[in-house]
Amino acid sequence: MQTFTANEAKTRFGEFLDRVQREPVRVMRHDRVVGVMVSADDYEAMRAFYADRLLGAMNEAADAAERAGLTAEKLNALLADES
Repeated sequence: MQTFTANEAKTRFGEFLDRVQREPVRVMRHDRVVGVMVSADDYEAMRAFYADRLLGAMNEAADAAERAGLTAEKLNALLADES
């Protein structure tokens, strides 16, 4: 992964954007990573990946709740309990 300082990213922004189309670019400030820039396609792929993971986790939790006997009615009662 290529690394730019924040100042380099600012002063060579066109080159920075071109490089991001090929690979993620790490941005450093005061000797620490402050960000990573990726292409729009990579960003969308990451969003889709994490959305699929979240959906899988939610489905697993729903299946476990159903196996444990949690019905929609019981869940609503638990959520409505204000004690």
